[in-house]
Amino acid sequence: MVWSGQWVADRLGVGLAGDPELTDMLGLALRRNKKRAHLLVSNVLGKHVPQRPGTVHGAGLRLGERVRELLGDEAAARAVVLGYAETATGLGHSVADGLALAPYLHSTRRPVTGVDPAGGFEESHSHATSHLLLPEDRALLSGDGPLVLVDDEFSTGNTVLNTISALHVRFPRERYVIVALVDMRSAEDRGRLDAFAAELGARVDLIASAAGTVRLPDDVLARGQALVEQHEAAAARAATAAGGASATAAGGTTAVGAVSGGPDDGAAGSATFAAAGGADSGATGRAAVAAAAAGGALGAGEGVFCLDGPRGAATSGAADRRAPVAGAFAPAAAEGRGSARPGATGSDESAMARPMARPPARPRAERVDLRWPDGLPDGGRHGFTPEHRAALEAALPGMARRIADALRAGPDGSGGGAARPGATASGAATARPQPAPEAAPRALVLGFEELMYAPLRIAQALEAELGGRAEVRFSTTTRSPVLAVDDPGYAIRTRLSFPAHDDPADGPGDRYAYNVAGAGFEAVVAVVDSAADTPALHAPGGLLDRLAAHTGRVLLAVVPSHVPEAQPEPQVPPMPTLSEPLRGPAFSSYAPDEVGWLLQDFSGVELEAPTEEREEAIQRGGAHYAESLPVEYQPSAQYQELFRAALDTSAARIARAVGTVTETVLAERSPSPVLVSLARAGTPVGVLMRRWAQHAHGLDLPHYAISIVRGRGIDTTALRWLAERHDPADAVFVDGWTGKGAITRELAEALGDFPGFDPEIAVLADPGGCVRTYGTREDFLIPSACLNSTVSGLISRTVLRADLVGPDQFHGAKFYRELADADVSGFFLDTVAARFDEVADDVAVDVKELLAADRTPTWEGWAAVERISGEYGIHDVNLVKPGVGETTRVLLRRVPWRILARRGAGADLDHVRLLADQRGVPVEEVDGLPYTCVGLIHPRYTRGATGTDGKAVSAQ
Repeated sequence: MVWSGQWVADRLGVGLAGDPELTDMLGLALRRNKKRAHLLVSNVLGKHVPQRPGTVHGAGLRLGERVRELLGDEAAARAVVLGYAETATGLGHSVADGLALAPYLHSTRRPVTGVDPAGGFEESHSHATSHLLLPEDRALLSGDGPLVLVDDEFSTGNTVLNTISALHVRFPRERYVIVALVDMRSAEDRGRLDAFAAELGARVDLIASAAGTVRLPDDVLARGQALVEQHEAAAARAATAAGGASATAAGGTTAVGAVSGGPDDGAAGSATFAAAGGADSGATGRAAVAAAAAGGALGAGEGVFCLDGPRGAATSGAADRRAPVAGAFAPAAAEGRGSARPGATGSDESAMARPMARPPARPRAERVDLRWPDGLPDGGRHGFTPEHRAALEAALPGMARRIADALRAGPDGSGGGAARPGATASGAATARPQPAPEAAPRALVLGFEELMYAPLRIAQALEAELGGRAEVRFSTTTRSPVLAVDDPGYAIRTRLSFPAHDDPADGPGDRYAYNVAGAGFEAVVAVVDSAADTPALHAPGGLLDRLAAHTGRVLLAVVPSHVPEAQPEPQVPPMPTLSEPLRGPAFSSYAPDEVGWLLQDFSGVELEAPTEEREEAIQRGGAHYAESLPVEYQPSAQYQELFRAALDTSAARIARAVGTVTETVLAERSPSPVLVSLARAGTPVGVLMRRWAQHAHGLDLPHYAISIVRGRGIDTTALRWLAERHDPADAVFVDGWTGKGAITRELAEALGDFPGFDPEIAVLADPGGCVRTYGTREDFLIPSACLNSTVSGLISRTVLRADLVGPDQFHGAKFYRELADADVSGFFLDTVAARFDEVADDVAVDVKELLAADRTPTWEGWAAVERISGEYGIHDVNLVKPGVGETTRVLLRRVPWRILARRGAGADLDHVRLLADQRGVPVEEVDGLPYTCVGLIHPRYTRGATGTDGKAVSAQ
């Protein structure tokens, strides 16, 4: 059999390596996506490829049983299973079934009126990223038992890490279990998960059905996008050329199909069309046959024409041409119920040869009352308990029986089709032989986006009810746009496109059903929740209308959407009016229009202590690093001269990075962004970005500085202030540089409760490979890292202490007015801005290249940090500070032990060598360092050093 990933593999060089069952479980397809062009298409998930429901449910069930074995019954009973919308909602349910003792919750992209989110997170590679958590019972997330996170694939691990990070801050627990059908991480990503678990201080296990990696050529994104564009353009041209004839065959609807062609077909190939497919239907087969098959009523005993297309059950994705089946399910009736359609004689050839007197009528969708149990949730959007599971199990046979009876009976309930096996309409036994297994009728139970589990279990029960007398398959509709190509070596053979029909919060858009058209289904049972049973579902061109073009019967089963009981409104005092931002010259040496500080002024509070004393205090009492300040470093005359020399050397380099990151923000994020710098390292960069926008475009961008504290999160009062005055979608968070990416993760976690804000940080330099929006990924000296407050508007690091910061108050900082004579903040800004014109042409080239490049965060450097931690006996990655900027901070603020410098590093490290000499710290040159330098905090203070929560970490 042809592997359903061969088409993509031949054209793009993408391949799977790992467990032998991977190619049975996964195919490959292409999609229009700026972040990842290829798509791993699961053959056992029940999303894109119709599959036997027992196979789909069984895959999750077995994973859940393995989790229960891993945890033991006592821990399993305290666990909570969390699945991901939209593809893994059914898989997560099935894992919870295998676990048996645990409740289930899945994320959702559908806000529910009256239900406040308990959290949220981002899925970086998806076309639709924001996930909400809407448990009816908040205690579902607040327990201390294991959290089992279920996704269909574990590729980079970003989605799961974002989730754990966001939840661990609010609901910390000691154990997490990640479950996936396939683990496709690279070696680097595997190491990153281990480092993340160590940093988190929790155990993280992973269970998968199969493991491997995806081999991706360096240029796969660009080539994949070009291939998608090529095939979409070819399909559009073919549709235009054949539109008139297809429209007539389809009853007035233009049909556009997928592009077909062999593996060596470099051109688009010949286009094939399916009736009523719509501009993106991607349906296969012969247009005239499709039109006839989807057309008028069938008489009793008449066959249903079927299209060439994928069966869906075969994991290879090979096409299956099925013969008509006589008396399989009762035929549909449309206009002139019970009469044969014009020109139909029982074979596709003769139907094509006879002209149609009128467009064929579509079979109307027939409602089936499931008699869904009162009070039973439709799924895990708001939580699904073991008691709910038992109630569903008891109700499934009856629901399946009602669907089976409707399939056997005629649309008017008259039993116009085949009687129930073994009985006539009057109940007498019948000797009519059943169809041979190879001629068994085929029915598809089609779920709806996140509503996967209820349709899956209904399909499984229907399969049991019908026994071996019919083939039942299961799949669901989806938001995800994927290219359809009619080739046995491609996983998505056909695509039906239709408008969203559940009034989505993010506005109207297309939805899709894959591998349904052309699959030879005699009946399709569409299962939706009541929120999706709207006029758009039933309208011409809607889902039911699209399905009717490709099957003889369409049944509609509606599951009541669970609406959580209204929770009493908490009695809270009215929110006080939030303070206005502080501005210079009253607070900071920056001009008032350069930046507004969303902070309190703590200038009169004694907060400083010598560095060693701070470490000892943290060690003794578990104090948080943000509760005090180090004594502000007073640069010597020699060091100030070094700063000026470094600035003169690197000003053009910094100006180029400023221009590049600013232009990237304007092109990708917002034409009128609100700059929100992370105080204080991000603030000089934010001021420079504002100056570039003003210089290059005449834009007067708002700029605010906001506090973020490792382990405590971002200043939520400041976020509320921003949301009240600006569109959160316009906010762009700005920082100076990345090291290991701790603040990047912290921000993603902190914004979980603030939908609308984009957690993607824009930085001047990204040597850690942690973000998509940056000016450069080189690790070089940014002179603002050489100094503390004297290059940052004379503002201290931010402070968060319970006795100083109350509810609805900003975090605080100090304004060191007494250091005005040493202040070079304005000098730094003016020196860099003076080079803007000089670098403008280089910026234009850089931006063009960046916008076309794959800038997916690589998180490179993590392996080096872990290796260094082990080699030097530190055993805590938080004591390893990579990059020039972070190393400088170690020398200025912490208790440094030694400095590792890349062999041959030049002037970029002059200031590091000077500071190290002043503090008596050795500088050791090493090979194979991905950063220019790395600072190590003294192991003597390991117990007092701050970890990911900002508190002391234990000595190893």
